[in-house]
Amino acid sequence: MDNYKKIFDSFAICINNTDYPSSLELHKVYPVLPDKDAYEDGDLRVIDESGEDYLYPSDYFLVVNLAYNTEVMLADSFSRTYSVAA
Repeated sequence: MDNYKKIFDSFAICINNTDYPSSLELHKVYPVLPDKDAYEDGDLRVIDESGEDYLYPSDYFLVVNLAYNTEVMLADSFSRTYSVAA
């Protein structure tokens, strides 16, 4: 954990998947990638069920603040699962 490099901007829980039921699972945690333009437009860039990153309305998610150790463990797990470059 000492070598932790922040890959994801944050993590978010899906609270609405109305328009994207095959891409987003309700109540699932998704990694959020940094994307200033998306944020300014009211969107989040998340790695969805396809394993790719896409833009979704930010109000479909609840962005969560996690303890450092939890964030590190989740980032490591998502990085191995989705082959995200460190």
